[in-house]
Order: sequence, then C-alpha cells, then structure tokens
Amino acid sequence: MLSTMQDVPLTVTRILNHGATVHGTSQVTTWTGESEPQRRSFREIGARAAQLAHALREDLGVGEDERVATFMWNNAEHVEAYFAVPCMGAVLHTLNLRLPAEQLTWIVGHAADRVIIVNGSLLGLIAPLLDRMPSVEHLVVSGPGDRSLLDGARARVHEYEDLIAAKPTDYDWPELDERRAAAMCYTSGTTGDPKGVVYSHRSIYLHSMQVNMSQSMGLTDADTSLVVVPQFHVNAWGLPHATFMTGVGMLMPDRFLQPAPLAEMIEAERPSHAAAVPTIWQGLLAELTAKPRDVSCMHQVTIGGAACPPSLMEAFDRLGVRVCHAWGMTETSPLGTVSRPPAHTIGTDEEFAYRLTQGRFPAGVEGRLIGPDGSRLPWDGESAGELEVRGPWIAGSYYGGAGGEDIRPEDKFSADGWLKTGDVGVISADGFLTLTDRAKDVIKSGGEWISSVDLENALMSHPDVAEAAVVAVPDEKWGERPLATVVLKEEATADYAALRDFLATRVAKWQLPERWAFVAAVPKTSVGKFDKKVLRRQYAHGELDVTRI
Repeated sequence: MLSTMQDVPLTVTRILNHGATVHGTSQVTTWTGESEPQRRSFREIGARAAQLAHALREDLGVGEDERVATFMWNNAEHVEAYFAVPCMGAVLHTLNLRLPAEQLTWIVGHAADRVIIVNGSLLGLIAPLLDRMPSVEHLVVSGPGDRSLLDGARARVHEYEDLIAAKPTDYDWPELDERRAAAMCYTSGTTGDPKGVVYSHRSIYLHSMQVNMSQSMGLTDADTSLVVVPQFHVNAWGLPHATFMTGVGMLMPDRFLQPAPLAEMIEAERPSHAAAVPTIWQGLLAELTAKPRDVSCMHQVTIGGAACPPSLMEAFDRLGVRVCHAWGMTETSPLGTVSRPPAHTIGTDEEFAYRLTQGRFPAGVEGRLIGPDGSRLPWDGESAGELEVRGPWIAGSYYGGAGGEDIRPEDKFSADGWLKTGDVGVISADGFLTLTDRAKDVIKSGGEWISSVDLENALMSHPDVAEAAVVAVPDEKWGERPLATVVLKEEATADYAALRDFLATRVAKWQLPERWAFVAAVPKTSVGKFDKKVLRRQYAHGELDVTRI
C-alpha cells in the first residue's frame, strides 16, 4: 500500500525559491575591508542567480550534469553560484583555494570542469595553472584583480557582471530528479589522490533541514551567521542552503580571514552565530586578548573539523560566547553529530562534560563502533572502536571521474554499505560520541593506545601554550611513543620540563612524551586542521629540533 502524499522532489531549487520569496528581505553581507560592506537581499541573490544561470546556459553552453567550478572566497557571488548552477541542472564543483597546484589540476581534470568562476584577487593562483587544465573552456572573473595575468590564456575570459547584466531576473528552472547530482567536493587527499564526493539535491535538502533543527545549530531569521568556514569546504557546512530555508542572514568575510578583521566585522555587524575550525577561534581569542572588543552579540560559535580544546571552550565562555561542538567530514555533507547537552544536565557539573563530546547523532545519521576484530561494540562510553555511519546525506561511494564507474574502496566502505570514518572513539548509552583520535593518529605504545587528542588538549590548557600537536614516532622498546610539538605564546617562559610536569597532573605517567620540540607553527592542512603527516615526515628527516627528557 502506498501513501496518498504528493511526490514533490526535494531540490535545491525549492530552497532557493523559498528563500528568495518568503525570506526575501534577509541579507547576504560581504565584508569589503572598506567603510561599507556589500549588502544583497535574498531576493536579489535569487534574481542574480537566475541571471547567472541564463549566462551559463545561453552564452557558455553549459548543459545538464556538466561541472561548473568555483575558485572563490565566501561572498555574495559565490552564494549566487551555489544556487544558479545546481538549479539549472548542472553540478557545482567548489575548488579548494589552498591545495597544491598538482592536486588542484588533477581535481579539475578528474571532474572535467568546463567553466571556472574565480574571484579577481585569486587570479595569481589560477592563471599559471590554466594550461594544465584542458577541460576548462571558460573563466568567469568576479571582482577586482589583475586581468593582465590572463593575457594569452587558452580559456575564454568573461567578466562576471558583464556576463549577467542584460539577462532576465527569472528563470524557468527545470523540475529535477531529487537524486540528481547538485554539487561536488573533493577530499583533501592526505593519502593518494583526492576523492570526489557528489551531493544530491535530496541530500542537500535533508541536510539543510537538520542544520536548522533546534538540536543542531537552531538558527532563526532573527540570527545572522558569520560564515568563516570556507564555501569550498563541504558546502560551508551547509550554511548557505540552510540559511535560505530559515531566513538567517549571512555575514561573508571574503578574503579577510585574519583575526583582526574578523574581530572588526563582529563588532561592526553584530552576528549572533559563527562557524569555523578551532584554529580560527584560537587566533581570534589571541586578538581579543590583546585588543578587547565587544563580541557579546555572538550567542553561539559552532566549532568542527577538529576537536575543540577545553581551554578554548572555557575562554569563550568567559567572553559570554557559547561554543557548540560538532563533528563531520566531506563524506557526511558534513553534519554528523552536534553537541547539545541533555536538558537535565543544564546548569550542572555534567553539562560541560557533554559539551566537550562531539555530540549526539541527529535523526538522519546512524552510528556504530567496530572493534579491531570486526565486532560491533556496545554504546557504553568505554568500548573504543572505529566509527562507521550511514544516512541519507552520507556518501555511499566516490566519484569515478567523467565516464567512469563510482568507486567503493574496502577501506572506506563496509560490505553492508556503511562509511568507515577513520575516527576512533566511544559512544555513551544516550548516543553522545567522543572521538579519541583518528585511526591513523592513535599512538600504539607497548600494546596500549594513547590518544594524541587528549595529550594535545591537556597541553593547550597550559597558559604558555598557543598550539600543540602530538604524533606517534618509532620507538625501539615500545613500538611507538608520543612526540609533542609545541607553539609557545609570546613572552612565554615554560620549558620542556615545566610542560611535562604540567601534563603529569592530567594524564597517566606512562602516556607522558619523552620527545619534545618547540616549533614556530604547527603545519595545517588546506582546511585548517593539524597536518600530522608533515610532522611525522619532519621528524623522520631530522628537521625538528627534538629534546628528550
């Protein structure tokens, strides 16, 4: 027996139409570094998205399922592409600005991108690579930048504003199958070639609904979200789509991602929410410590991409800014868990412990833990295993390239279709996930596991420590032992012995590192996470000044 409900496809087009009409007066504000930001209403974004779709179809010949790439900062034009491209039936492909040239050219070729929309300020990065991107026929340039860098370019060059200027402000959007590809993003490719994840209209729609749930980010049209997390990184954690569903204003930082301009825009524009990885907030905290600003407008900061050190959460609490921990990855769209403590713990000693977890699985995500022997482990808060997940916005395979078969590597997907996340952790009886490490970063010492994350969090609670990263290094006696690399704050006086003594009060004695190194900065990946493979390589090549104590 089937239902009597209408079969209306869940598409990005419906998100766009809803936002541009019901929430037409909500705004996308782009920081310009000048006295007045650029402001566009959702209604204007919808009209300009229609103009862009006309230009892509009529002038550049973009057909259904063809890939249109973006090489852009977070700004209004990027939001317009977020909607124009998938709504016309093509596929939006966001390119990571921080990838090395070899990976970037490989990704463009693998995706067979025909068009790249690029911010003028980024021409110096993209122009030298165009000859190595044979699939790219058109380059659409938005905003100021040195156009002479494109002299002699093989691809045809168009000005964004000129291209859309005379186009109609409405578009007869096609009725699409909700399972059709809408957008794609490639993993950072820390091992092997990057892997393409293709999001459907349906997965984006359902993910957007979950982002807006009170147990997730819980934003309303009374909020403005400072979207620091890059639009090239997993759909900016779903915020551009989710905000169009609920009318949440967006404050877009464009290229002004340094702590000082972020503090300035918070003070000037008064956002109530913000989202970014921990390293962004550590920099902002240092800026606010050196030069206090009024950030009381921010009721909530969503931190994901890496574990939030407890000391960082406590520091923002003192500023009146509540940190909400979340976990996800490219393959999970990315929302996997969000840490909203149970109601009965609010105001008790238990509340902070819950906030430090990665959070509870939403209704659209199922999670399970698998032990080293392949057995399924209980949700008891103690049994640690690799996290596997499944759900309607979780990847079931990777893109196989133009004309190729999608791929399902055994090390990434279980035989029954669950995604192997590569994260190790425990799950409490009430469904709260606590990650203890990445499977590849767990330190296996004398038959016991040491969590690098626990050591890092403990070190970063020391008042002299700005950043700390811990990696496993070979040890003749124990197989592996931890190496602690530490970035000290300016005018810090702590030495290795003091840090080890401090750590000894917080972790078991057998977990204490014997190897220590002070570094100017911890290497970061293209999305701001600690790049531990670089640290391991530096240690192996003798490039770190290591002291044993």
